[in-house]
Amino acid sequence: MSPRALKTALALSVAVNLFAVAGGVTAWIAQDRAVKQAEAQARPGREDRLGALLQPLPQDARERIRAELRASALAARPDFDAARAARRQAIGRASAEPFNPAEVQALMEQARLAEMRGRARLESGAVTLMAGLSSAERRALAPILARRSDAKRPDTPPPGAAPQP
Repeated sequence: MSPRALKTALALSVAVNLFAVAGGVTAWIAQDRAVKQAEAQARPGREDRLGALLQPLPQDARERIRAELRASALAARPDFDAARAARRQAIGRASAEPFNPAEVQALMEQARLAEMRGRARLESGAVTLMAGLSSAERRALAPILARRSDAKRPDTPPPGAAPQP
């Protein structure tokens, strides 16, 4: 084999090896990202919390409660959409020239009011649902009325605990 052919073969071999290593690194990074994304999706959220609360109930009761809570959430969705839209507008106005603090403050107030309307609809729907439940179902579902921050406070009883006088 001539020296030129050897050099060509060596260069081709190096190129193929570099390509293989780059492919392996890319596959490893993609797998790592997929694992991290799967772990992030598996973190407990509101749905997992609701599922845990409803677990002791019969399947038909769980499905009925989920359906009614979903309907309540869909009714509140326009309020939360309006809140997000007002917040986006406020962010846009805050970065615009000339800066108008009164306009930004009014948009933030609109966002807060829309969020409060949405939360009120959700809570009202939950209470209305609870009115038609048995006492055992109501006890199981009662902790959904707590805000997430309440669970972090030391003076707040854990969900399902009897209130302290």
